[in-house]
Amino acid sequence: MDWGTLVATVCGGSLAVSGTVLADHLRRRHENDRGSGERRRAVYIEFITAAETGHARLRQIAQSSVADADLDAATRAALSDAAIYEARERLFIDATTAVASAGQALFEQLRALQRAVATGAEPASRAFHDAYHPYIGTVWAYRVAVREELEGQPLSPAAFGWDRWDGRDRCPLCRE
Repeated sequence: MDWGTLVATVCGGSLAVSGTVLADHLRRRHENDRGSGERRRAVYIEFITAAETGHARLRQIAQSSVADADLDAATRAALSDAAIYEARERLFIDATTAVASAGQALFEQLRALQRAVATGAEPASRAFHDAYHPYIGTVWAYRVAVREELEGQPLSPAAFGWDRWDGRDRCPLCRE
């Protein structure tokens, strides 16, 4: 029996099996990373959509000419109905630290806007205005954080011809 042939066959077979196992492992890891990225993207979009739905409802309540007997309950319901709390929990589970932090800042400013509307602030009022600009600033900060994570590309207000994210440079009330 020729031992050289046997050793070469065993070594060649071992290399082939090892290569196949490694290739399969790398393929599976790539698929998991891609699935994780897609899941994060969906969570990020779900969160910003819930925030914007809550914001739109708060603005609607603030613009309402009919005085709501319980503005506090109406504004709390606006955020609950928008499912912002559930979206925030999913964000904390799936997001990177930078995006989760930006999302939490956005959520806190949305709650500040909710509290202003609950006290009767109307869109033209200083109280609404003072809560609105910080909220819009955090919305854009969240978008920038998500874009930098997912696309690796920065975004600045200058891309839109703006000076600031919070809109104060374009606000008639701020310019007065």
